[in-house]
Amino acid sequence: MNNQIEITTPRLILKSITPSIINELFKTRSKEEIISYFGFDDAAFEHYKDMHEKGMETHRISIFVFLLIEKESVLPIGECGFHTWNSLHRRAEVFYNMRDESQKRKGYMTESLEAVLKYGFTELNLHRIEALIAAENEPSLRLLLRYGFSKEGTVREDYVVDGKNEDSDCYSLLKWEWEKNQG
Repeated sequence: MNNQIEITTPRLILKSITPSIINELFKTRSKEEIISYFGFDDAAFEHYKDMHEKGMETHRISIFVFLLIEKESVLPIGECGFHTWNSLHRRAEVFYNMRDESQKRKGYMTESLEAVLKYGFTELNLHRIEALIAAENEPSLRLLLRYGFSKEGTVREDYVVDGKNEDSDCYSLLKWEWEKNQG
């Protein structure tokens, strides 16, 4: 893939997924090849196809995602990266997802988020990284607090879940806070 970045952690390989990589795959590969490359099901394929067809970025806002590949099995197990990345204002919202319940609570997201935060602050030149989580999502809260995120407040009726608008708690980490935590 053109300009693909790989980051290695003790148990994972993080492969970058950018709008240009997604567009290249959908222009040059079959559905089966794309599913094999990303390691996802038909629903995830349709999601990425929709992103390809409808666009993932504007002149100022983009995405930067890492596919999490377990070294031992060489299988994709999740994603971690940034959406609503605004390079002009040097901020982005971090997101993360494990594909299978059996992969959770093994420290994979802790391992990958550390690398993704470092990449965001050092390579993407971010000043602010924010995360929006459901108040009852204790694993996400523990993960964010581990890396020094601070709660800023609640964004009311921010996300639609099962047809219902729900609140999100907003957390952020500034570059200088991250640098302080590195010592």
